[in-house]
This record gives sequence, structure tokens and C-alpha cells, in this order.
Amino acid sequence: MSRPPLPPFDADTAAQKARMAEDAWNSRDAERVALAYSEGSEWRNRSEFLVGRPAIVDFLTRKWAREQEYRLIKEVWAFRDNRIAVRFAYEWHDADGQWARSYGNENWEFDEAGLMRRRIASINDLPIAASERLFHWPLGARPLDHPGLSALGL
Repeated sequence: MSRPPLPPFDADTAAQKARMAEDAWNSRDAERVALAYSEGSEWRNRSEFLVGRPAIVDFLTRKWAREQEYRLIKEVWAFRDNRIAVRFAYEWHDADGQWARSYGNENWEFDEAGLMRRRIASINDLPIAASERLFHWPLGARPLDHPGLSALGL
């Protein structure tokens, strides 16, 4: 299975890869998202270590059960050869209605077929009031005319 764009990445293909990842994650479809990762993909997400698509699906299913009304924006920070670094922010609320904005960075490494074989994520959560939310589009992919992280001052 091939997942274009393929490495080595340039500015355009790195941005395309990041937007594709953002759109997939905003679908909150764990099975769909997992297809972008190699069969043996290795993850570090906060303090959790995962290996393989089944573990990714399980993780994402748990994540989106807890992080309700999840909306994410990713932005390329740097790229080289088969690696992309992105920064991101997402907003969500818990079962009690407490909103949060989570900020972080991810380092991605891709195989020759364009599947992500390594994902290293560092994330911090900031409780926010509903009135402080910046991501107001309907659930799903961020509209093309919605500002990105830099335009929002994040």
C-alpha cells in the first residue's frame, strides 16, 4: 500500500502530508487514521508507547471517547528527506463539559511507501473556558478558509 505524497518531502508535499493527517484525525475515525501508519508503526504519545495499527486504533478509540468535540489544527515546523516535524493545537471537552486546548509537537518518520513508521508526540493541556475557544467549525475537516495556528496567534 502506498500513501502519497512520498518522501523525500519538499515544502508543498510536507504541508500536504500534514493537512491530510489533520483531516483524518478530525474525522475521529480510528480505523481510517490507522491506515496512514505502517503495520509496525512505533508511537510515543505523551507517556504512552504503542506499536502497530491495532494498538493505534485502540488508543485513538479511547482518546476520542474522552476528548469530545475534538478539533485539531496542524502546521509544518520543519522537514527533511523522510521526516516532518509539526506543531499542533486541538480543542476538546471532557464528559463534565470542561474545555481544554492541547498544544504539542510531533516528529514523524515515513517509510518509502509514505506510511508513517514513527510518531513521537509531546503534548500539554491547558484548561480553557468555552468562551476562549478558537476552533468553531462543524465537526470534521477544518474548512479551507479557517485560519491556521500562526494566523490565530498560537
